[in-house]
Amino acid sequence: MTEYIQILTTVEHRADAEKIARNLVEKHIAACVQIVGPLTSYFQWQGKLDSAQEYLCLIKSRSDLFAELEAAIQSMHPYEVPEILATPIIKGNAEYLNWMAAELEA
Repeated sequence: MTEYIQILTTVEHRADAEKIARNLVEKHIAACVQIVGPLTSYFQWQGKLDSAQEYLCLIKSRSDLFAELEAAIQSMHPYEVPEILATPIIKGNAEYLNWMAAELEA
C-alpha cells in the first residue's frame, strides 16, 4: 500500500493559505488542502512568548512527495521558519484513498 501523509503548515493571512493550497493541488502534489481558521497559536519566538492569529493548512499527499511539497511550501511561505510537519495516515476510507491516488497521479 502507498504511504499517505497529512502535512500541516500555518500562515498569518488567508490569502497565503489559499495561494499555497491552489499551487499544491494544481501541481498534483497534494490531493486536497483544507484551510481552517482563524485560530490562535502561542509560541516562543526570539526569547519571548508570542501569539498570532493564523490559518491552518491540512495537506493530503504521499510520503514520497514530501520533499517536493516542502520545497514548494517554503518557496511561497511568508514565515522565516515555517511549520511544515508530516504525519502518516495509517488508515482511511478506501474510496477516499483511491481518489487521492488518482489525483496524485494526474
